[in-house]
Amino acid sequence: MAAEEATHRPPTAHRPPTAHRPPATSRPDVSVVVPVYDTLRYLRSCLDSVLRQTIGPDRMEIVAVDDGSTDGSGRLLDRYAAKHPGTVRVVHQANSGGPAAPCNRGLDLATGRYVFFLGSDDRLGPEALERLVAAADRYGSDVVLGRAVGVNGRHVFSDVFAGGNAVDVSLFDSALPWSLANTKLFRRDLVDRLGLRFPEDMPVLSDQPFTLAACYHARRISVLADYDYYHAVRRLDARNITYHSRIEQRLVSVERLFAYVADLIPAGERRDAVLRRHVALELANLVGDDFRHLDRAAQERVHATVGRLVRRHVTDGLRDGLGIEARLRLGAVTAGGVDDLLAVIEQDSGRGVPATLFAGGRWHAGYPGAPARWTDVTDVRADWLARLDAVDVSWADGHTLTVTTRSPYPRFATEAGPVRMLAGPVVGATRMDAGDPAGRTLRTDFALDRLLAAGGQRHPVRAEVDGGHGRGGAAVRAPRLAAGRPRLLRHGARLYGVAATVDPRNGQLVLSVVPVTVRQLVGRLRRRGSAAAPTPGRGPAGVQVSGGGAEALLGRHGHLEVRGAAQVQPGPLRRADQPHHHPGAGRAAPDQARGVRVDV
Repeated sequence: MAAEEATHRPPTAHRPPTAHRPPATSRPDVSVVVPVYDTLRYLRSCLDSVLRQTIGPDRMEIVAVDDGSTDGSGRLLDRYAAKHPGTVRVVHQANSGGPAAPCNRGLDLATGRYVFFLGSDDRLGPEALERLVAAADRYGSDVVLGRAVGVNGRHVFSDVFAGGNAVDVSLFDSALPWSLANTKLFRRDLVDRLGLRFPEDMPVLSDQPFTLAACYHARRISVLADYDYYHAVRRLDARNITYHSRIEQRLVSVERLFAYVADLIPAGERRDAVLRRHVALELANLVGDDFRHLDRAAQERVHATVGRLVRRHVTDGLRDGLGIEARLRLGAVTAGGVDDLLAVIEQDSGRGVPATLFAGGRWHAGYPGAPARWTDVTDVRADWLARLDAVDVSWADGHTLTVTTRSPYPRFATEAGPVRMLAGPVVGATRMDAGDPAGRTLRTDFALDRLLAAGGQRHPVRAEVDGGHGRGGAAVRAPRLAAGRPRLLRHGARLYGVAATVDPRNGQLVLSVVPVTVRQLVGRLRRRGSAAAPTPGRGPAGVQVSGGGAEALLGRHGHLEVRGAAQVQPGPLRRADQPHHHPGAGRAAPDQARGVRVDV
């Protein structure tokens, strides 16, 4: 989104407007600030989405700050400014290394009563600004958050929108702390009164202090969930910036973020309500599965930083509100050294949920060599029972994706109670596997039409139980599944790639639904196809894609049929440690995942 990352100034430090800020003789209602760096492929769509706003050009302005782009984005901005001289303003500057500096520069130049930050690879719904400004004026809101949706499989935290429109939302008893990106409408008077700017000494996460300060001091925060206001686009051409290459930046930024929250909000339940997000997400992610791939020196630094922040900021109440996996990982950090943490991660990522150990009437997570003082899960037994491993993902038919999960707990069937499996917001149909007399295996059918109806999304899979030990929930991990290639399906006029994948950061099973364009499909077919000439033809639905010796036909039921060099063939979503089993080569082992692979 607009400002995930930034540069060098405390967010509450006053910075007077620059000399270039024009006099506000005819003040627009809203200024849209767009920091731009090398997003040429998406920039035109972004700018057009603002220029087509129903609020009209007389009531808005676009302030675009080119942060040293090298791909022609700056030239495109200049063309838009020349074509829309009263609406689009462009400034160019040397690259600053992140969106904070261009956001600050755009804020200095903005003249509107409200300001909205828009990522240059994202876009707005046509009525977004008109609806947001009207709500802010009607309710006297200082901050208005419109519903954001993910595009191309981008994940967006959406719990804050689950309750519908809300005139007055509290920062401390809602899901708002999980939606602290700066892609909101801010009243300019509030920003000026507080002297808010993006902290340029935080290499990443700098939009969170800005947004948090605005929400903390706002007279009113409103949430609008009745329209798709913000379309957050996952860039398909983005460079892969790894956890390893940015770990030092992230450590610095996380420490400063925690210090900022502690300075802003007095200790107590309200601070814990905000920090719970930062502990469960930013802090726990530092000791996710990717921790294994750091060099030893970096592991030691991460371990020391996380341990220090847990001891300083994580109260008993905050800890008790964390998910089971975050509790166990952060407990491992505070109770042992790097090797103890690595043993826990290796168990989770390579072998699956450990056995439950019993001692003195207490339940313990059976991690090898782990100190008992942090493995005690007695008080969160429901969450512990909800920890399941995905052992199989398969296509039951053309309309259903079946996920098979298993618990190591011997009395799971009698103590867990009813089990509900969710892929994002989609609830599956769950049943006990009749082939497992122990009652520890579940099969869950997810209807593809419901997954496809959500558009391009990543749907993390989660288990929830409700039995004698209470209600609990946990992410479903897939420690021994290697994801297969996606199956291409049609929903309406669009093609989507549907696949079961594993999040490399935390090992969670994810059902991904990603839009696929004809251009992408043709390119992939050509790359994978042979030199043989394609067979001409047309599918029953009248859609044909061909190239490089392979032909793709879209059948009546929306399934992609591929002929020639690229073939649709049954094949396993394999365990990572097992060889591939070709069809007809004999039955796979019971734990081996089966699926359908589309080789395109």
